[in-house]
Amino acid sequence: MFSIYNSIIEKQRPLVMGILNVTPDSFFEAGKSFFAESAFNRALQIESDGADIIDIGGCSTSPGKSFASFEEELSRLKTVLPLIPDTVNIPVSVDTFRPEIAKFALENGVVIVNDESGVFSKEMASLVKEYNANWIFMHTGNKTSSEVAVYENGVVENVLEFFKSMKEQALNFGIAEDKLCFDYGIGFGKTREDDLTLLKNTDFFSDYKPLLVGVSNKRVVGQATGREVTDRLFGTVSAESVSAFLGAGVIRTHNVKACVDSVNMITAIKKGGFING
Repeated sequence: MFSIYNSIIEKQRPLVMGILNVTPDSFFEAGKSFFAESAFNRALQIESDGADIIDIGGCSTSPGKSFASFEEELSRLKTVLPLIPDTVNIPVSVDTFRPEIAKFALENGVVIVNDESGVFSKEMASLVKEYNANWIFMHTGNKTSSEVAVYENGVVENVLEFFKSMKEQALNFGIAEDKLCFDYGIGFGKTREDDLTLLKNTDFFSDYKPLLVGVSNKRVVGQATGREVTDRLFGTVSAESVSAFLGAGVIRTHNVKACVDSVNMITAIKKGGFING
């Protein structure tokens, strides 16, 4: 059964997770992969560009927008599941905070739950354990992406405490450690300065592996570069490259081909040689 942790060890490099939003209101390329045919073609392109994982989301968490209802999210995912997992040759993840949605996805070929809830849910834990799935925890500060939490001891310490608590609860629940993955939640319940602090201190999270970083085209990139959301490729690759160099195990991105090249180059530099010769 697929394990993010073991796959990183096997490939000797960070994994690239390609984003596939089947929503009409995602903050980046809104609606372009909303319909079944375009979503299917996008999945094939993500695989062709060299991604290791496809992450499918049916509910946008863009700042300032209302979440889709359970029924809407389920309906969107039904257009691509189990079609995409049955067709591509790389693992598929579901990006959701709803256990009911995770259950549907796990029943239809998905092997990773990318959990944006920011809390430990026994219902979600039971599903992960039952299906022997991978579970990605995201730190949100118990806020939506449009709200900001206050971290009295600093954002890095708060995230570390969250990771520690989530890991302990998951292990106590009987979930294997190699099925866990940690995401410090760039843009979720944080200021842009918080985002920069986390990116700068990626190596502080070395006790929590693998670490997923999702900074692709986000507001922190826009503020740093002055670019609109559709023109943030270079800033995104720079941020992703720094986080990969500092120890991130998974890079979640819209820009798969550029990210794959960056990860391969960084891996070669760190190793002082090439994986394939």
